[in-house]
Amino acid sequence: MSSDSLAMFRKSLGDELGSLAEQHYQHDLQSSDRAALQTAASRVTTHTTIGSIVGFSLGLYLSYRLRANRTAMFNAFRTAEKPVAVQFAGGRTETLPDLTPMLKPSTFGDIATYTLFGLGGLFVGGETGLLTGSLSAQSAIKRDPEAKRRIESAFRKFRAETLRFEADQLEKGERSLGL
Repeated sequence: MSSDSLAMFRKSLGDELGSLAEQHYQHDLQSSDRAALQTAASRVTTHTTIGSIVGFSLGLYLSYRLRANRTAMFNAFRTAEKPVAVQFAGGRTETLPDLTPMLKPSTFGDIATYTLFGLGGLFVGGETGLLTGSLSAQSAIKRDPEAKRRIESAFRKFRAETLRFEADQLEKGERSLGL
């Protein structure tokens, strides 16, 4: 197992690629294009943040409702009249165990419910916010066809230079292939 299999231990090219992106950002784009990209990035961030908050809140609300319903169902089961024995055709009688203590809601179950629903809501809300934010940012950039063309051209140049840089790193043996 290589150290690159965990994201925390990967050696990234973040600084080099960041400076390369900054060069393209400054030289290939006009100030109006940079402002449009900043607006688009702001929209994505806003949508993702709002989606995450709403998703987390809904997850907690649903876990609260689930816990309340589970407690109500347990109380109804506990107070209901239950059979205590079974009599077979041969006349033999077997007592039935009381399952009430096994069905009682536990603290561990409550913690698991709140955690899983909260994190699930956070994930679903965040991803939905990212999707809507991306669509909103895309529509903001597409408003000006000329700016869209310049931004796409700058991105193509950046991507080509990034691929050349990574190929050089691989040829020099400075980067592993992740095998």
